[in-house]
Amino acid sequence: MSKDFSILIGGEAGQGSRMAGLIIAKIFNFIGYKIYIYEDYQSLIRGGHNFSQIRAAEKEFQSRKEKIDFLLALDEKTINLHKKDLEKNGLIIFNANKVKSKDYNPPTTLPVKDGAPRMGIEIEKIAKEMGGKPIMANMALIADFAKIIGLDWEILEGVLRREIKKEIDLNLKIGKRAYEISKNLLKIEKISKEPTLLLTGNEATALGAVKAGLKFYFAYPMTPATSIMNFLAKREDLNVKVIQPENEISVINMALGASFAGVRSAVGTSGGGFALMTEGLSLAGQSETPIFIIESQRGGPSTGMPTYNLQGDLLFVLSAGHGDFPRFVIAPGDAEQCLYYSALGLNLAWKYQTPVILLLDKDVSENTFSVDEKILSSIKPENALLWDKGPAFAKASAGKEYKRYKITEDGISPLAFPGSKNVIVKSTSYEHDEYGITIESEEVEKMQEKRLRKYETMSKEVEKLEAIKVYGNKKSDIAIVAWGITKGAAKEVAENLGIKLIQPIIVEPFPKDKMKKALNGVKKLFSVELNTSGQMAKVLNSQGIKVDGKILKYTGRPFFTKEIEEKLKKIL
Repeated sequence: MSKDFSILIGGEAGQGSRMAGLIIAKIFNFIGYKIYIYEDYQSLIRGGHNFSQIRAAEKEFQSRKEKIDFLLALDEKTINLHKKDLEKNGLIIFNANKVKSKDYNPPTTLPVKDGAPRMGIEIEKIAKEMGGKPIMANMALIADFAKIIGLDWEILEGVLRREIKKEIDLNLKIGKRAYEISKNLLKIEKISKEPTLLLTGNEATALGAVKAGLKFYFAYPMTPATSIMNFLAKREDLNVKVIQPENEISVINMALGASFAGVRSAVGTSGGGFALMTEGLSLAGQSETPIFIIESQRGGPSTGMPTYNLQGDLLFVLSAGHGDFPRFVIAPGDAEQCLYYSALGLNLAWKYQTPVILLLDKDVSENTFSVDEKILSSIKPENALLWDKGPAFAKASAGKEYKRYKITEDGISPLAFPGSKNVIVKSTSYEHDEYGITIESEEVEKMQEKRLRKYETMSKEVEKLEAIKVYGNKKSDIAIVAWGITKGAAKEVAENLGIKLIQPIIVEPFPKDKMKKALNGVKKLFSVELNTSGQMAKVLNSQGIKVDGKILKYTGRPFFTKEIEEKLKKIL
Protein backbone atom coordinates (compact mmCIF):
# COMPACT_ATOMS: atom_id res chain seq x y z
CA MET A 1 0.00 0.00 0.00
CA SER A 2 1.11 3.56 -0.74
CA LYS A 3 2.72 5.39 2.17
CA ASP A 4 1.45 8.80 1.08
CA PHE A 5 -2.11 9.43 2.28
CA SER A 6 -4.46 12.38 1.92
CA ILE A 7 -7.30 12.67 4.44
CA LEU A 8 -9.86 15.48 4.26
CA ILE A 9 -12.26 16.11 7.11
CA GLY A 10 -14.87 18.83 6.75
CA GLY A 11 -18.08 20.26 8.14
CA GLU A 12 -19.75 23.43 9.30
CA ALA A 13 -17.98 25.91 11.54
CA GLY A 14 -18.67 24.73 15.10
CA GLN A 15 -18.60 20.99 14.32
CA GLY A 16 -14.97 20.62 15.35
CA SER A 17 -13.43 19.56 12.04
CA ARG A 18 -10.13 21.31 12.79
CA MET A 19 -9.56 19.60 16.13
CA ALA A 20 -10.57 16.28 14.61
CA GLY A 21 -8.10 16.82 11.77
CA LEU A 22 -5.30 17.57 14.21
CA ILE A 23 -6.01 14.41 16.20
CA ILE A 24 -6.03 12.31 13.01
CA ALA A 25 -2.70 13.90 12.04
CA LYS A 26 -1.25 13.08 15.45
CA ILE A 27 -2.39 9.48 15.09
CA PHE A 28 -0.43 9.19 11.84
CA ASN A 29 2.49 11.05 13.41
CA PHE A 30 2.51 8.54 16.26
CA ILE A 31 2.83 5.63 13.82
CA GLY A 32 5.78 7.26 12.08
CA TYR A 33 4.41 9.43 9.28
CA LYS A 34 5.52 12.96 8.40
CA ILE A 35 2.64 15.41 8.59
CA TYR A 36 1.35 18.46 6.77
CA ILE A 37 -2.11 19.93 7.44
CA TYR A 38 -3.76 22.54 5.22
CA GLU A 39 -6.50 24.51 6.97
CA ASP A 40 -9.38 26.03 5.00
CA TYR A 41 -12.12 27.97 6.80
CA GLN A 42 -14.53 30.78 6.12
CA SER A 43 -14.93 33.99 8.09
CA LEU A 44 -17.89 32.57 10.01
CA ILE A 45 -18.51 31.45 13.59
CA ARG A 46 -21.27 29.00 12.65
CA GLY A 47 -22.29 27.37 9.37
CA GLY A 48 -20.47 27.61 6.06
CA HIS A 49 -17.83 25.03 5.20
CA ASN A 50 -14.49 24.38 6.90
CA PHE A 51 -12.06 21.59 6.24
CA SER A 52 -8.63 20.28 7.17
CA GLN A 53 -6.65 18.33 4.60
CA ILE A 54 -3.98 16.12 6.12
CA ARG A 55 -1.06 14.68 4.19
CA ALA A 56 0.61 11.81 6.00
CA ALA A 57 3.61 10.34 4.20
CA GLU A 58 6.79 8.40 4.77
CA LYS A 59 8.69 11.24 3.08
CA GLU A 60 8.17 14.83 4.20
CA PHE A 61 5.92 16.93 1.94
CA GLN A 62 4.63 20.44 2.57
CA SER A 63 1.87 20.66 0.00
CA ARG A 64 -1.55 19.11 -0.48
CA LYS A 65 -2.21 16.14 -2.70
CA GLU A 66 -4.61 16.84 -5.56
CA LYS A 67 -6.57 13.67 -4.80
CA ILE A 68 -8.10 12.49 -1.52
CA ASP A 69 -7.80 8.95 -0.19
CA PHE A 70 -10.23 9.35 2.72
CA LEU A 71 -13.09 11.85 2.81
CA LEU A 72 -14.52 12.28 6.32
CA ALA A 73 -17.77 14.24 6.16
CA LEU A 74 -19.43 15.79 9.20
CA ASP A 75 -22.14 17.15 6.89
CA GLU A 76 -23.52 16.60 3.40
CA LYS A 77 -21.92 19.72 1.92
CA THR A 78 -18.47 18.22 2.51
CA ILE A 79 -19.36 15.24 0.30
CA ASN A 80 -20.89 17.41 -2.42
CA LEU A 81 -17.88 19.75 -2.56
CA HIS A 82 -15.07 17.20 -2.36
CA LYS A 83 -16.23 13.86 -3.78
CA LYS A 84 -14.96 14.92 -7.22
CA ASP A 85 -11.44 14.99 -5.76
CA LEU A 86 -11.48 11.41 -4.48
CA GLU A 87 -8.94 8.90 -5.70
CA LYS A 88 -10.37 6.05 -7.78
CA ASN A 89 -10.43 3.79 -4.72
CA GLY A 90 -11.04 6.58 -2.24
CA LEU A 91 -13.37 6.04 0.70
CA ILE A 92 -16.13 8.31 2.02
CA ILE A 93 -16.87 8.06 5.76
CA PHE A 94 -19.81 10.22 6.71
CA ASN A 95 -22.11 11.43 9.48
CA ALA A 96 -25.32 9.49 8.80
CA ASN A 97 -27.28 11.89 11.03
CA LYS A 98 -26.52 14.86 8.78
CA VAL A 99 -26.27 13.29 5.29
CA LYS A 100 -29.84 12.86 4.08
CA SER A 101 -29.33 12.39 0.33
CA LYS A 102 -30.98 9.26 -1.03
CA ASP A 103 -27.61 8.31 -2.51
CA TYR A 104 -26.26 7.86 1.05
CA ASN A 105 -29.40 6.72 2.82
CA PRO A 106 -29.48 4.10 4.22
CA PRO A 107 -25.73 4.11 5.05
CA THR A 108 -23.83 1.40 3.21
CA THR A 109 -20.43 -0.16 3.14
CA LEU A 110 -19.74 -0.98 -0.48
CA PRO A 111 -18.14 -1.45 -3.27
CA VAL A 112 -20.60 0.84 -5.01
CA LYS A 113 -21.36 0.66 -8.71
CA ASP A 114 -21.63 4.42 -9.15
CA GLY A 115 -19.29 6.56 -7.05
CA ALA A 116 -16.82 5.90 -4.25
CA PRO A 117 -17.07 3.21 -1.56
CA ARG A 118 -18.65 4.71 1.54
CA MET A 119 -19.49 4.04 5.14
CA GLY A 120 -22.05 5.94 7.20
CA ILE A 121 -22.15 6.08 10.98
CA GLU A 122 -24.65 7.85 13.23
CA ILE A 123 -22.05 9.82 15.15
CA GLU A 124 -24.47 12.37 16.62
CA LYS A 125 -26.73 9.61 17.88
CA ILE A 126 -23.74 7.89 19.51
CA ALA A 127 -22.59 11.11 21.19
CA LYS A 128 -26.10 11.77 22.55
CA GLU A 129 -26.57 8.20 23.81
CA MET A 130 -23.25 8.37 25.66
CA GLY A 131 -24.25 11.66 27.32
CA GLY A 132 -21.95 13.86 25.25
CA LYS A 133 -22.27 17.31 23.71
CA PRO A 134 -23.08 17.67 19.99
CA ILE A 135 -19.50 18.69 19.13
CA MET A 136 -18.26 15.39 20.60
CA ALA A 137 -19.73 13.64 17.57
CA ASN A 138 -16.41 14.33 15.87
CA MET A 139 -14.81 11.93 18.37
CA ALA A 140 -17.05 9.15 17.06
CA LEU A 141 -15.99 9.93 13.50
CA ILE A 142 -12.30 9.81 14.47
CA ALA A 143 -12.77 6.43 16.19
CA ASP A 144 -14.73 5.09 13.22
CA PHE A 145 -11.90 6.10 10.89
CA ALA A 146 -9.30 4.55 13.20
CA LYS A 147 -11.14 1.21 13.14
CA ILE A 148 -11.51 1.33 9.34
CA ILE A 149 -7.75 1.74 8.81
CA GLY A 150 -6.86 -0.99 11.27
CA LEU A 151 -5.53 1.12 14.12
CA ASP A 152 -5.46 -0.53 17.55
CA TRP A 153 -7.71 1.08 20.14
CA GLU A 154 -4.77 1.43 22.54
CA ILE A 155 -2.95 3.71 20.08
CA LEU A 156 -6.03 5.87 19.57
CA GLU A 157 -6.69 6.07 23.31
CA GLY A 158 -3.10 7.13 23.99
CA VAL A 159 -3.27 9.96 21.42
CA LEU A 160 -6.64 11.15 22.75
CA ARG A 161 -5.41 11.23 26.35
CA ARG A 162 -2.45 13.40 25.30
CA GLU A 163 -4.48 15.80 23.16
CA ILE A 164 -7.80 16.26 24.94
CA LYS A 165 -7.61 18.24 28.17
CA LYS A 166 -11.32 18.44 29.08
CA GLU A 167 -13.86 15.67 29.65
CA ILE A 168 -11.46 13.02 28.39
CA ASP A 169 -13.37 10.11 29.95
CA LEU A 170 -16.59 11.11 28.21
CA ASN A 171 -14.79 11.58 24.89
CA LEU A 172 -13.19 8.14 25.25
CA LYS A 173 -16.56 6.61 26.06
CA ILE A 174 -18.02 8.04 22.82
CA GLY A 175 -14.98 7.01 20.80
CA LYS A 176 -14.97 3.49 22.21
CA ARG A 177 -18.63 2.96 21.31
CA ALA A 178 -18.07 4.12 17.71
CA TYR A 179 -14.94 1.98 17.45
CA GLU A 180 -16.80 -1.14 18.60
CA ILE A 181 -19.60 -0.88 16.04
CA SER A 182 -17.33 0.09 13.11
CA LYS A 183 -15.71 -2.26 10.61
CA ASN A 184 -12.06 -2.75 9.69
CA LEU A 185 -11.65 -2.40 5.92
CA LEU A 186 -7.87 -2.13 5.49
CA LYS A 187 -4.59 -1.94 7.40
CA ILE A 188 -2.27 1.06 7.40
CA GLU A 189 1.04 -0.18 8.73
CA LYS A 190 3.20 1.60 11.27
CA ILE A 191 6.46 3.04 9.94
CA SER A 192 9.62 2.49 11.95
CA LYS A 193 10.21 6.19 12.58
CA GLU A 194 9.90 8.23 15.74
CA PRO A 195 7.06 10.77 16.02
CA THR A 196 8.10 14.35 15.33
CA LEU A 197 7.06 17.63 16.88
CA LEU A 198 3.95 19.01 15.16
CA LEU A 199 3.61 22.79 15.13
CA THR A 200 1.78 25.46 13.20
CA GLY A 201 3.94 28.25 11.85
CA ASN A 202 2.53 30.61 14.47
CA GLU A 203 3.31 28.22 17.33
CA ALA A 204 6.84 27.75 16.00
CA THR A 205 7.28 31.52 15.64
CA ALA A 206 6.24 32.04 19.25
CA LEU A 207 8.54 29.30 20.56
CA GLY A 208 11.51 30.57 18.55
CA ALA A 209 11.09 34.09 19.86
CA VAL A 210 10.77 32.82 23.44
CA LYS A 211 14.01 30.86 23.07
CA ALA A 212 15.68 34.10 21.93
CA GLY A 213 14.57 35.95 25.06
CA LEU A 214 11.08 37.29 24.32
CA LYS A 215 9.45 38.71 27.47
CA PHE A 216 6.55 40.87 26.20
CA TYR A 217 4.12 40.23 23.36
CA PHE A 218 1.69 42.94 22.28
CA ALA A 219 -1.09 42.35 19.75
CA TYR A 220 -4.59 43.27 18.72
CA PRO A 221 -6.47 40.23 17.32
CA MET A 222 -6.16 39.99 13.55
CA THR A 223 -6.34 36.81 11.52
CA PRO A 224 -4.07 35.02 10.76
CA ALA A 225 -1.64 36.27 13.44
CA THR A 226 -4.06 35.97 16.37
CA SER A 227 -3.09 32.43 17.36
CA ILE A 228 0.41 33.64 18.33
CA MET A 229 -1.19 35.75 21.05
CA ASN A 230 -3.50 32.91 22.09
CA PHE A 231 -0.65 30.40 22.23
CA LEU A 232 1.59 32.63 24.37
CA ALA A 233 -1.30 33.57 26.68
CA LYS A 234 -2.17 29.90 27.32
CA ARG A 235 1.44 28.79 27.80
CA GLU A 236 2.12 30.30 31.21
CA ASP A 237 5.24 28.13 31.44
CA LEU A 238 6.88 30.30 28.75
CA ASN A 239 6.80 33.37 31.07
CA VAL A 240 5.84 35.88 28.39
CA LYS A 241 3.59 38.80 29.36
CA VAL A 242 0.82 39.04 26.74
CA ILE A 243 -0.99 42.36 26.41
CA GLN A 244 -3.90 43.26 24.11
CA PRO A 245 -4.19 47.06 23.78
CA GLU A 246 -7.09 48.84 22.11
CA ASN A 247 -5.58 49.02 18.60
CA GLU A 248 -2.42 48.42 16.56
CA ILE A 249 -1.12 51.96 17.09
CA SER A 250 -1.02 51.29 20.81
CA VAL A 251 0.44 47.84 20.17
CA ILE A 252 3.61 49.07 18.51
CA ASN A 253 4.03 52.08 20.80
CA MET A 254 3.78 49.92 23.92
CA ALA A 255 6.26 47.45 22.45
CA LEU A 256 8.68 50.29 21.69
CA GLY A 257 8.31 51.45 25.29
CA ALA A 258 9.19 48.00 26.55
CA SER A 259 12.23 47.83 24.28
CA PHE A 260 13.34 51.31 25.35
CA ALA A 261 13.24 50.03 28.94
CA GLY A 262 15.46 47.07 27.97
CA VAL A 263 12.94 44.22 27.63
CA ARG A 264 12.72 42.12 24.49
CA SER A 265 9.28 42.56 22.96
CA ALA A 266 7.40 41.60 19.80
CA VAL A 267 4.16 42.46 18.04
CA GLY A 268 1.98 40.47 15.67
CA THR A 269 -0.57 41.51 13.06
CA SER A 270 -1.65 41.25 9.44
CA GLY A 271 -1.49 43.80 6.62
CA GLY A 272 -4.25 46.10 7.86
CA GLY A 273 -2.83 46.24 11.36
CA PHE A 274 0.69 46.73 10.04
CA ALA A 275 -0.59 49.72 8.06
CA LEU A 276 -1.54 51.35 11.37
CA MET A 277 1.92 50.56 12.76
CA THR A 278 3.92 52.33 10.05
CA GLU A 279 4.39 55.59 11.97
CA GLY A 280 5.66 53.56 14.93
CA LEU A 281 7.89 51.65 12.52
CA SER A 282 9.46 54.93 11.40
CA LEU A 283 9.87 55.95 15.05
CA ALA A 284 11.75 52.69 15.68
CA GLY A 285 13.99 53.43 12.69
CA GLN A 286 14.78 56.97 13.78
CA SER A 287 15.18 56.22 17.49
CA GLU A 288 17.07 52.98 16.76
CA THR A 289 14.84 51.06 19.11
CA PRO A 290 14.81 47.27 18.66
CA ILE A 291 11.41 45.97 17.53
CA PHE A 292 10.39 42.55 16.21
CA ILE A 293 7.25 42.65 14.06
CA ILE A 294 5.41 39.56 12.85
CA GLU A 295 3.28 40.35 9.80
CA SER A 296 1.14 37.43 8.57
CA GLN A 297 -0.34 38.12 5.16
CA ARG A 298 -3.91 37.39 4.13
CA GLY A 299 -5.90 38.15 1.01
CA GLY A 300 -6.19 41.87 0.29
CA PRO A 301 -6.41 44.74 -0.41
CA SER A 302 -8.18 46.30 2.57
CA THR A 303 -10.18 43.69 4.53
CA GLY A 304 -9.86 41.40 1.52
CA MET A 305 -10.35 37.74 2.45
CA PRO A 306 -9.61 37.53 6.19
CA THR A 307 -9.20 33.75 6.28
CA TYR A 308 -7.49 33.11 2.94
CA ASN A 309 -3.99 33.63 1.64
CA LEU A 310 -2.25 35.98 -0.76
CA GLN A 311 1.43 36.92 -0.75
CA GLY A 312 0.61 40.55 -1.39
CA ASP A 313 2.49 42.45 1.35
CA LEU A 314 6.12 41.92 0.36
CA LEU A 315 6.64 45.27 -1.35
CA PHE A 316 4.65 46.97 1.41
CA VAL A 317 6.84 45.78 4.28
CA LEU A 318 10.00 46.50 2.29
CA SER A 319 9.04 50.16 1.85
CA ALA A 320 6.69 50.92 4.77
CA GLY A 321 7.40 54.03 6.82
CA HIS A 322 8.53 57.49 5.86
CA GLY A 323 12.16 58.33 5.26
CA ASP A 324 15.11 55.99 4.87
CA PHE A 325 16.03 53.65 7.69
CA PRO A 326 17.47 50.12 7.82
CA ARG A 327 15.36 47.04 8.48
CA PHE A 328 15.48 43.29 8.09
CA VAL A 329 12.68 41.45 6.28
CA ILE A 330 12.62 37.67 6.73
CA ALA A 331 10.10 35.33 5.04
CA PRO A 332 10.18 31.71 6.29
CA GLY A 333 8.27 29.03 4.40
CA ASP A 334 7.35 26.40 7.02
CA ALA A 335 7.14 25.89 10.78
CA GLU A 336 10.70 24.65 11.12
CA GLN A 337 11.97 27.80 9.43
CA CYS A 338 9.63 29.91 11.59
CA LEU A 339 11.19 28.37 14.69
CA TYR A 340 14.73 29.22 13.63
CA TYR A 341 14.19 32.55 11.88
CA SER A 342 11.91 34.07 14.51
CA ALA A 343 14.72 33.57 17.03
CA LEU A 344 17.22 34.97 14.55
CA GLY A 345 14.93 37.94 13.87
CA LEU A 346 14.57 38.88 17.53
CA ASN A 347 18.31 38.59 18.02
CA LEU A 348 19.01 40.72 14.94
CA ALA A 349 16.60 43.42 16.15
CA TRP A 350 18.64 43.78 19.34
CA LYS A 351 22.04 43.34 17.76
CA TYR A 352 21.39 46.12 15.23
CA GLN A 353 18.81 48.19 17.17
CA THR A 354 16.47 48.27 14.22
CA PRO A 355 13.08 46.92 13.10
CA VAL A 356 12.96 43.30 11.99
CA ILE A 357 9.85 42.16 10.12
CA LEU A 358 9.05 38.46 10.01
CA LEU A 359 6.80 38.14 6.95
CA LEU A 360 4.58 35.07 7.18
CA ASP A 361 1.48 34.23 5.19
CA LYS A 362 -1.83 32.68 6.24
CA ASP A 363 -0.85 29.15 5.32
CA VAL A 364 2.59 29.31 6.92
CA SER A 365 0.96 30.75 10.05
CA GLU A 366 -1.93 28.34 10.45
CA ASN A 367 -0.98 25.11 8.71
CA THR A 368 0.68 22.33 10.70
CA PHE A 369 4.10 20.87 9.88
CA SER A 370 6.46 18.18 11.15
CA VAL A 371 9.36 19.93 12.89
CA ASP A 372 12.83 18.76 13.95
CA GLU A 373 12.79 19.34 17.71
CA LYS A 374 16.61 19.51 17.82
CA ILE A 375 16.46 23.07 16.46
CA LEU A 376 15.15 24.28 19.82
CA SER A 377 18.40 23.36 21.56
CA SER A 378 20.43 25.45 19.10
CA ILE A 379 18.53 28.69 19.79
CA LYS A 380 19.46 31.19 22.49
CA PRO A 381 19.47 34.95 23.05
CA GLU A 382 22.44 36.82 21.58
CA ASN A 383 23.93 39.79 23.40
CA ALA A 384 23.21 43.30 22.25
CA LEU A 385 25.90 46.02 22.32
CA LEU A 386 25.38 47.28 25.86
CA TRP A 387 27.07 50.32 27.39
CA ASP A 388 27.84 48.85 30.79
CA LYS A 389 27.81 45.05 30.42
CA GLY A 390 30.58 42.61 29.61
CA PRO A 391 34.30 42.98 28.86
CA ALA A 392 33.69 42.99 25.11
CA PHE A 393 31.96 46.34 25.45
CA ALA A 394 34.37 47.95 27.91
CA LYS A 395 35.79 50.22 25.20
CA ALA A 396 32.36 51.69 24.61
CA SER A 397 32.02 53.04 28.14
CA ALA A 398 35.41 53.33 29.82
CA GLY A 399 35.85 56.85 31.22
CA LYS A 400 33.46 58.39 28.70
CA GLU A 401 30.20 60.26 28.85
CA TYR A 402 27.33 58.19 27.49
CA LYS A 403 26.14 59.05 23.98
CA ARG A 404 23.04 57.14 22.97
CA TYR A 405 23.71 57.72 19.27
CA LYS A 406 27.49 57.59 19.34
CA ILE A 407 28.87 57.69 15.82
CA THR A 408 30.70 54.43 15.23
CA GLU A 409 32.46 52.75 12.33
CA ASP A 410 29.84 50.01 11.96
CA GLY A 411 26.89 52.32 12.68
CA ILE A 412 25.87 50.54 15.90
CA SER A 413 25.80 52.64 19.08
CA PRO A 414 25.97 51.14 22.60
CA LEU A 415 22.64 50.68 24.37
CA ALA A 416 21.81 51.82 27.88
CA PHE A 417 18.46 51.77 29.63
CA PRO A 418 16.69 54.13 32.05
CA GLY A 419 17.88 53.47 35.57
CA SER A 420 21.47 52.69 34.60
CA LYS A 421 24.05 54.35 36.87
CA ASN A 422 25.61 57.66 35.77
CA VAL A 423 23.78 57.58 32.45
CA ILE A 424 21.21 59.90 30.90
CA VAL A 425 19.24 57.94 28.30
CA LYS A 426 17.48 59.87 25.56
CA SER A 427 15.41 58.69 22.64
CA THR A 428 13.73 60.85 20.08
CA SER A 429 11.63 60.82 16.93
CA TYR A 430 13.48 63.94 15.69
CA GLU A 431 16.80 63.96 13.89
CA HIS A 432 19.45 64.38 16.57
CA ASP A 433 23.06 64.53 17.57
CA GLU A 434 25.03 61.80 19.36
CA TYR A 435 23.41 62.63 22.74
CA GLY A 436 19.88 62.49 21.34
CA ILE A 437 19.42 66.28 21.30
CA THR A 438 17.23 67.53 18.45
CA ILE A 439 19.10 69.27 15.62
CA GLU A 440 18.02 70.70 12.28
CA SER A 441 21.36 71.93 10.95
CA GLU A 442 23.17 70.36 8.04
CA GLU A 443 25.00 68.17 10.55
CA VAL A 444 22.01 65.84 10.33
CA GLU A 445 23.87 64.12 7.51
CA LYS A 446 26.28 62.59 10.04
CA MET A 447 23.46 60.66 11.72
CA GLN A 448 21.99 59.69 8.36
CA GLU A 449 25.39 58.32 7.34
CA LYS A 450 25.69 56.45 10.65
CA ARG A 451 22.44 54.60 9.90
CA LEU A 452 23.67 53.98 6.35
CA ARG A 453 26.84 52.35 7.74
CA LYS A 454 24.62 50.23 9.98
CA TYR A 455 22.77 49.03 6.87
CA GLU A 456 26.08 48.13 5.23
CA THR A 457 27.04 46.14 8.36
CA MET A 458 23.66 44.41 8.23
CA SER A 459 24.21 43.55 4.55
CA LYS A 460 27.53 41.89 5.39
CA GLU A 461 25.83 39.92 8.15
CA VAL A 462 23.15 38.64 5.77
CA GLU A 463 25.79 37.16 3.48
CA LYS A 464 27.04 35.07 6.44
CA LEU A 465 23.56 33.76 7.27
CA GLU A 466 21.43 31.11 5.56
CA ALA A 467 19.52 33.79 3.69
CA ILE A 468 18.69 31.55 0.70
CA LYS A 469 17.94 27.83 0.43
CA VAL A 470 18.36 25.77 -2.73
CA TYR A 471 16.52 22.50 -3.42
CA GLY A 472 16.15 20.00 -6.23
CA ASN A 473 18.73 19.57 -8.99
CA LYS A 474 21.32 22.20 -8.09
CA LYS A 475 23.06 21.77 -11.45
CA SER A 476 19.96 22.46 -13.54
CA ASP A 477 19.97 25.44 -15.91
CA ILE A 478 16.25 25.94 -15.20
CA ALA A 479 15.27 27.39 -11.82
CA ILE A 480 12.12 28.50 -10.07
CA VAL A 481 12.00 31.02 -7.24
CA ALA A 482 9.37 30.54 -4.55
CA TRP A 483 8.91 32.02 -1.09
CA GLY A 484 6.64 31.57 1.91
CA ILE A 485 4.15 28.69 1.70
CA THR A 486 4.71 28.35 -2.05
CA LYS A 487 8.08 26.79 -1.30
CA GLY A 488 6.41 23.50 -0.31
CA ALA A 489 4.69 22.75 -3.62
CA ALA A 490 7.58 24.24 -5.60
CA LYS A 491 10.06 21.93 -3.89
CA GLU A 492 8.03 18.92 -4.97
CA VAL A 493 7.95 20.30 -8.52
CA ALA A 494 11.71 20.77 -8.56
CA GLU A 495 12.23 17.17 -7.40
CA ASN A 496 9.70 15.78 -9.89
CA LEU A 497 11.08 17.68 -12.91
CA GLY A 498 14.77 17.64 -12.00
CA ILE A 499 15.11 21.42 -11.85
CA LYS A 500 16.39 23.88 -9.22
CA LEU A 501 14.30 25.68 -6.60
CA ILE A 502 15.65 28.84 -4.98
CA GLN A 503 13.92 30.06 -1.82
CA PRO A 504 14.82 33.59 -0.66
CA ILE A 505 14.26 33.79 3.10
CA ILE A 506 16.04 37.01 4.09
CA VAL A 507 14.83 39.54 1.55
CA GLU A 508 16.14 42.76 3.11
CA PRO A 509 19.00 43.51 3.08
CA PHE A 510 19.02 41.51 -0.13
CA PRO A 511 21.69 38.75 -0.16
CA LYS A 512 23.23 39.63 -3.52
CA ASP A 513 26.26 37.34 -3.32
CA LYS A 514 24.28 34.35 -2.14
CA MET A 515 21.68 34.83 -4.86
CA LYS A 516 24.40 35.17 -7.48
CA LYS A 517 25.85 31.85 -6.32
CA ALA A 518 22.42 30.18 -6.35
CA LEU A 519 21.81 31.40 -9.91
CA ASN A 520 25.15 30.13 -11.21
CA GLY A 521 24.51 28.21 -14.43
CA VAL A 522 20.81 29.13 -14.59
CA LYS A 523 19.60 30.14 -18.06
CA LYS A 524 15.87 30.33 -17.41
CA LEU A 525 14.34 31.66 -14.17
CA PHE A 526 10.66 31.62 -13.20
CA SER A 527 8.90 33.11 -10.19
CA VAL A 528 6.09 31.18 -8.46
CA GLU A 529 3.91 33.35 -6.21
CA LEU A 530 0.45 33.76 -4.67
CA ASN A 531 -0.27 37.30 -5.85
CA THR A 532 -1.39 39.13 -8.98
CA SER A 533 1.79 41.02 -9.86
CA GLY A 534 4.79 38.82 -9.01
CA GLN A 535 6.19 40.84 -6.11
CA MET A 536 9.28 38.68 -5.57
CA ALA A 537 9.97 38.93 -9.30
CA LYS A 538 9.93 42.72 -8.92
CA VAL A 539 12.40 42.48 -6.03
CA LEU A 540 14.71 40.33 -8.16
CA ASN A 541 14.38 42.73 -11.11
CA SER A 542 15.35 45.62 -8.81
CA GLN A 543 18.56 43.72 -8.08
CA GLY A 544 19.34 43.31 -11.79
CA ILE A 545 18.13 39.68 -11.92
CA LYS A 546 16.04 38.86 -14.97
CA VAL A 547 12.94 36.74 -14.39
CA ASP A 548 11.87 34.99 -17.58
CA GLY A 549 8.31 34.20 -16.52
CA LYS A 550 5.83 34.30 -13.64
CA ILE A 551 3.51 31.54 -12.43
CA LEU A 552 0.89 33.24 -10.31
CA LYS A 553 -2.22 32.17 -8.42
CA TYR A 554 -4.59 34.46 -6.55
CA THR A 555 -7.65 32.42 -5.59
CA GLY A 556 -6.67 32.61 -1.91
CA ARG A 557 -5.69 28.93 -1.96
CA PRO A 558 -2.15 27.59 -2.22
CA PHE A 559 -0.68 25.86 -5.26
CA PHE A 560 -1.08 22.19 -5.97
CA THR A 561 2.14 20.69 -7.29
CA LYS A 562 0.39 19.70 -10.50
CA GLU A 563 -0.70 23.31 -11.18
CA ILE A 564 2.88 24.57 -11.13
CA GLU A 565 4.13 21.67 -13.23
CA GLU A 566 1.50 22.18 -15.92
CA LYS A 567 2.04 25.93 -16.14
CA LEU A 568 5.82 25.53 -16.20
CA LYS A 569 5.64 22.97 -18.98
CA LYS A 570 3.50 25.35 -21.06
CA ILE A 571 5.99 28.18 -20.61
CA LEU A 572 8.96 25.97 -21.45
